[in-house]
Amino acid sequence: MSFRLRALALLMLVAMAATAATAWLTWRQATRQAADSVTAGRQVVSRITGELYAYGFAHGTWEGISPTVSRLAKDTGQRIWVATEADELLADSDALTGREPRAVSRQPPVLVDPRPTLRLPTDQVPLASVKRTVTAIGEYRSAAAYAACLTRAGAKVTARPNSIGVPRVSTDGTVPGQCEEPAAASDPKAARDHAAVQKCADERRFATCLQRTFDERIGSAAPPRLQVRLGVRDESPPTLAAAPTVAVAVGVALAAILGALLLSRAVLRPIRALTLAARGLGDGELGQRVPVSGRDEIAELGRAFNRMADSLQAGEERQRRLTGDIAHELRTPLANLRGYLEALQDGVVEPTPELLASLHEEAMLQQRIVDDLQDLALAEAGALTYHRADVDLRDLLDTCRTAHRAQAESAGVALELAAPQPTYTVADADRLRQVIGNLVGNAIRATAPGGTVTLALASRDDLAVLQVRDTGTGIAAEDLPHLFDRFWRADAARGRATGGSGLGLSIARQIVHDHRGTIEVASTVGVGTVFTVTLPLGHGGMDGTG
Repeated sequence: MSFRLRALALLMLVAMAATAATAWLTWRQATRQAADSVTAGRQVVSRITGELYAYGFAHGTWEGISPTVSRLAKDTGQRIWVATEADELLADSDALTGREPRAVSRQPPVLVDPRPTLRLPTDQVPLASVKRTVTAIGEYRSAAAYAACLTRAGAKVTARPNSIGVPRVSTDGTVPGQCEEPAAASDPKAARDHAAVQKCADERRFATCLQRTFDERIGSAAPPRLQVRLGVRDESPPTLAAAPTVAVAVGVALAAILGALLLSRAVLRPIRALTLAARGLGDGELGQRVPVSGRDEIAELGRAFNRMADSLQAGEERQRRLTGDIAHELRTPLANLRGYLEALQDGVVEPTPELLASLHEEAMLQQRIVDDLQDLALAEAGALTYHRADVDLRDLLDTCRTAHRAQAESAGVALELAAPQPTYTVADADRLRQVIGNLVGNAIRATAPGGTVTLALASRDDLAVLQVRDTGTGIAAEDLPHLFDRFWRADAARGRATGGSGLGLSIARQIVHDHRGTIEVASTVGVGTVFTVTLPLGHGGMDGTG
């Protein structure tokens, strides 16, 4: 099965499963919410009972409760039926709105008790609590009678609990003449109240007993408890229509399928181009590339493929150039060797010691070229062996100066060392000597008699800086970028005359890079050349300790 069909099938399966699950969950939740709305949510019940309690607490009577019930029914959308515990109907939202009263819900009624809860300090002795309870009973009787009178007279009544929880009634208008504000007059029932409350002193649950006695003593003055029923009997909960849900589910599925088709097309088109380009690379067509646009993962894959193709093509070009360079370097000396050997074989030339020495020198040159090629191949492959240790670069430069002193003297060139103090790095000393030796040898060959080659050493930040400076002929600016290329020579005739392979600088650069360093060159024609090698400082730093 093709990728397009598999992606399409998978996305269709996911879309159908997700759509079905979403539809089922939506249907279930909507139905549950509709059923919950019939029996009223906890917050709605709490609001209705809270406002009814506040009315009874403030007014001391249930008279005039109808506007409050009508407002609550309108705000909450609930059918509200309010009656006393004796089934005396006080208000019905159906009747208040002019609707034929429906049968009340079979749900158990919610009870609303308007009597206040006492706030008795827990740190007081029983005698003090008894006195405060007796006082609260008298205060509540007076407050309830006053609030009920104001309500019947049509005054606006407000109340807030005092420190013990008894309502403190007030009105923002003129107090009707028939209503008297509660005064601190003696209550004729106070003695009986005190006797009833005093009995709680011997109770284990003292506070509960005080509250119960308080409720009993104010029973005749307080409004009766309410029964509140919400909803309508046998009312069917609203359900979710199936047609819109099915339509939405089908629409989602179709959108998912269309998206899958577009996605597979968008994915497969660049993949098909990558496949064709990869097949071309496999057949040797290294110029194959894929068009890339955008910044998504497929575009990144295309860029990575193009970079790989560029690298393969560049590697192929380097290999071809290397093969051509090797053939060019070996063709002339091998032709000379063959010509002399054939002449010796035919007896045309006498095998004199001088001729044999010349042939041996030519063979050794070819051997050096082959050895250098092997070192370069190992270095570029990361397989060149290094034996790293702490190296004093001043000693290393001094060793290189000693090794090349004879060559410098024979060329009439002064070889100097400018290394004021030891500087250490972690490196393979033999490989570094190979690098410096190559640079020193080139510098001596490029310097005319009477000139100077200087081996300098310094430190900069966390780097050791080695320089090989000469006062030679210099290198033209257009030749500097090619200086480290294989077999490249600014003066090809001089390289072959002196036996150079043309690989020394390439090998030197690779060795320096393997030591996490850099090698750079600066030159001015007629003034001289400076090769700069930087290496990380190692153990011992600049203090001269190993």
